[in-house]
Amino acid sequence: MGYIIVGLGNPEKEYENTRHNAGMIILDQFAKKNEGSDWKRDNTRDSLISKAEVSGEKVLLVKPQTFMNKSGISVKDLAGSPKKLEKLIVIQDDLDLPLGSMKIVFNRGSGGHKGIESIVRSVKSEAFARVRIGICPTTPTGKLKKPDHEKMLDFIVGDFKKPELDIIKKVGKKVCGALEVIVTDSLQKGMTDFN
Repeated sequence: MGYIIVGLGNPEKEYENTRHNAGMIILDQFAKKNEGSDWKRDNTRDSLISKAEVSGEKVLLVKPQTFMNKSGISVKDLAGSPKKLEKLIVIQDDLDLPLGSMKIVFNRGSGGHKGIESIVRSVKSEAFARVRIGICPTTPTGKLKKPDHEKMLDFIVGDFKKPELDIIKKVGKKVCGALEVIVTDSLQKGMTDFN
């Protein structure tokens, strides 16, 4: 079975360019670069799916349509066994990383990310790969400038400003390269080359 790549985000048009949708934004980039099929509604999994190929390797692309906190519904039967989990990659936004950075991790906690928490609950495991996309602004010295706790939700569901979106699309190119290495070689090689 080929890889399953999930881009996290919220489904409606109003959330399209929000920080919380960095995963979906980058998955769209990957689908375009690898000539993915048109997005089709999968009512069973409450998601949009597309099929792509990377150097002959089949890849299933998934955009949950459940809203972030219930992302696990879309993933549960696709990756509900340890064997299938080995081929699951989730792209997520991450407030603990500076805007424009990425980090590939495996078998890690959710870090408080509700979409990841939902998937972990659904598949009963943390043993899957994640590509964390930094969305946090920084000071001129590079220190993270996280919003206050009470402003956190407004920040993550707020739209990227145009320069920020450009940065996300730039890091998206790097993520596409990393995903291609993982699919055609291995997760280890992807982590070594891109972390």
